[in-house]
Amino acid sequence: MSTANQTDTYPELFSPIEIGGLELPNRIVMAPLTRARAGERRVPNAMMAEYYSQRAAAGLIISEATTISQQGIGWPNTPGIYTAAMEQAWKQVVESVHDSGGRMFLQLWHTGRASHSDFHGGDLPVAPSAIAIQGDGVHTPGGKKPHETPRALETDELPGIVEDYRRAAERAKAAGFDGVEIHSANGYLLDQFLQSKSNHRSDRYGGSVENRYRLLGEVVDAVTSVWSADRVGVRIAPNGSFNDMGSPDYREQFHYVARQLDRYGLAYLHVMDGTGFGFHELGPVMTLADFRKVYSGRLMGNVGYTRESGERAIAGGEADLIAYGRPYISNPDLVDRFANDWPLADTADTSLWYSAGPRGYIDFPTYESSKSGVRDET
Repeated sequence: MSTANQTDTYPELFSPIEIGGLELPNRIVMAPLTRARAGERRVPNAMMAEYYSQRAAAGLIISEATTISQQGIGWPNTPGIYTAAMEQAWKQVVESVHDSGGRMFLQLWHTGRASHSDFHGGDLPVAPSAIAIQGDGVHTPGGKKPHETPRALETDELPGIVEDYRRAAERAKAAGFDGVEIHSANGYLLDQFLQSKSNHRSDRYGGSVENRYRLLGEVVDAVTSVWSADRVGVRIAPNGSFNDMGSPDYREQFHYVARQLDRYGLAYLHVMDGTGFGFHELGPVMTLADFRKVYSGRLMGNVGYTRESGERAIAGGEADLIAYGRPYISNPDLVDRFANDWPLADTADTSLWYSAGPRGYIDFPTYESSKSGVRDET
């Protein structure tokens, strides 16, 4: 996957950057994308190794969201990182990416109230407070079902969840990943604790912006006890409405979060600043420029970026890295397409995004192979 033909039109997007001693050849990041190919046992497999290695020209690959515990499960057939078998199976994925010249972080995930009792033997999903998601339902092993009112976590349960994150970080390191990303966005557990809409607690984990941040801070402390902070990223979604998010005090909360995280010297702060994934419309969009005022480390922008807007964000000093999600589904050679001004493939059939097999997953041709008439029909 050579980028030798790239012009000087996008010098920032194609400039190298170092993260924790890891040299990234470009600033194009493959965003985490749930693809649901791990099967009922949630163990990574050879098909996943091929999928990720096909996209190894990215400056950095962030894995699909990966559950840290059985309690954290909330989507069918997504992978985990909480057993020895899962840890061992991830090794083949990471090795395949490394053999193809890539670099890969594992995203650590707990779905919280975005889950369903079908995943937990009839036990309710957990959350900061017993407040149900108002939405069109959740995909379960038994089909799509209405959201349930979750069980509010007891204060003395939270250290156990923090420990689940720490153990997952250990397993990620043992599996050979280059780092980890803590998923604190999109209405999943850590985001639920951050936001006043979903966190009505009266203990030291709720009631103020400082208290609502506490669990995320404890998780970051735990994960950075395993990894050096410059190999740990955190993802947030200040503008998002996905999973019924959006709080009146979002600006105050997320500015506080960024200030606290700035103390660590993280690999990056991954900000879903675009609104294409849903916008709560409770006030002005929080931009990368807003976060640049309070966060001195590396910023990663995400949602709706094109090659051109990504270049502008980096050139303007707002971002250091740009994550691309959906374009990577049908363009395994996205870096080459950007570099050579080749057109992007049509958007992948959404009915195949979460299907079980190779179709719509590892069968997308590169631009060069499509022009030559060669296509992988796996």
